[in-house]
This record gives sequence, structure tokens and C-alpha cells, in this order.
Amino acid sequence: MLDADTIAQIAAELAEADRTHGVIPRITARWPEATVEDAYAIQGVWRDRNLAAGRTLVGRKIGLTSKAMQHATGITEPDYGVMFDDTVYPSGSEIPFDHFSNVRIEVELAFVLRTALEGPGCTLEDALAATDHVVPALEVLNSHIELEGRTIVDTISDNAAYGAMVLGDTRRRPDEVDLPWVPGVLARNGEVEETGVAAGVLGHPATGVAWLANKLHQHGARLEAGEIILAGSFTRPMWVQRGDGVRCDYGPMGVVTCRFV
Repeated sequence: MLDADTIAQIAAELAEADRTHGVIPRITARWPEATVEDAYAIQGVWRDRNLAAGRTLVGRKIGLTSKAMQHATGITEPDYGVMFDDTVYPSGSEIPFDHFSNVRIEVELAFVLRTALEGPGCTLEDALAATDHVVPALEVLNSHIELEGRTIVDTISDNAAYGAMVLGDTRRRPDEVDLPWVPGVLARNGEVEETGVAAGVLGHPATGVAWLANKLHQHGARLEAGEIILAGSFTRPMWVQRGDGVRCDYGPMGVVTCRFV
């Protein structure tokens, strides 16, 4: 495992890359002995520095929960990161393209918790019972580590490649919609690029929320009431450029749009 000074050094590199919208060499190319626990420690130092600087945590993202994303990245283990209040956009927003690196879009559902959720042993049913409502969401990926050859260690260290989320206007209680069959038809500039259904996320998107509660328990934490949980993408990531308009149709869950400027 990496020592505390090395973990702090890497966290500082990632913070600078976030500030300058740059990219750093792979962590695993420089420290091949780094473990998943090291990666979460790096992310934790980065998170705590942001909290100390005045940012507010509003939720968590779960990544790599679908076969589509695992095939796209070559990484087969789910991961998670944190989301701050200044990264949340409403549908229809114009998003500054230069705020991010390696910009891609993913199709997700977001679970807003009514009650706290804590492992171990958290189940799908527990996650649904703790959910106040579900909204459609787009995730903006923001990778500060070179993509070629990256591993789960690199991705976790980089806050699971989270950049921002775009939240839709449609809210549904978990019992109001058949969540595994919520579709996603993702288009860029009017042309459909990716499609999928939410069952692609571990068979049911709320399964990812339960997984996260159990994973956080291993790190001495829990999901709190009011947190927004991005459950993972059920399509492959779609690359975007400045000027691109993005639209995703979620069927009974409505439409989410944004434009990169």
C-alpha cells in the first residue's frame, strides 16, 4: 500500500488537474503497487480538501455497474465517487465545455434518499424503501488521468471520473414506475448514438444503491437522508465536443437536455 505522503501527493496532483482541466499520467504506471484501498484513500484526501474549502457534498455517484460500461472501459468492478453542490445542473442548461477533461455523457437514474441507508447487508428492498423519489439524469464524465491503460485504481482515485450531473424534471416514487424498464435514448445534435434500459445496471438500478451502502460501510460511512445517488450508466459513454446539444428520452421519466458551450 502507498504511504500517507504519496497519497497526499497524488491527491494534490489531481486537485491541480481539476483546477487547470488537465490530465496527469496514470497512477498505476508510476505506482504499480497501488491498491483499490489506496485509491479510495486518495479520493478521500481530495474530497476532504474540497469540503474544507467550502464545497458541499450533495450525493454520490456509482460507476461501472453495467456490462455496457464495463466493456467500454475494460474495468469489471463497480466504483463510487462524491458529488458537490456546484456540479448539479437542471435540464436545459448550458454547460461550460472547458470545465472538464475527456468529456463524455452517460445515461442514468438518480435516487434521492428519504432516510439514511447503511450497510452491511443492505438489500435492493432496503434501497427502494429508503428512496423518496427517482429522477432521470445525465452524468458528465471528467477524467483527469490518461485513459489508455487505466485501471480501477486510476479511476477511483480520480473521483470515479465524475464531473457533473444534469437532473431532469420528472420525479417518480419507486412504486410509480417499473424502474428496470426505464429506457434511455441518447442523442447528440439530433442523431441517436446510444440506447439502453435501466435493467442494464445490475438487473435493477436500485441494486447499485444497495451496493454503495454496503461498500461505504467498509469505509466507516453511510448514505444520508437527502443525498442524491447516481446509480450507474446503462449505456456506453458518448463523447461530446463544444457546441454539441445532448438529448436523452427516458420514456415515462421524461426528457433531459443540455448543451456544451
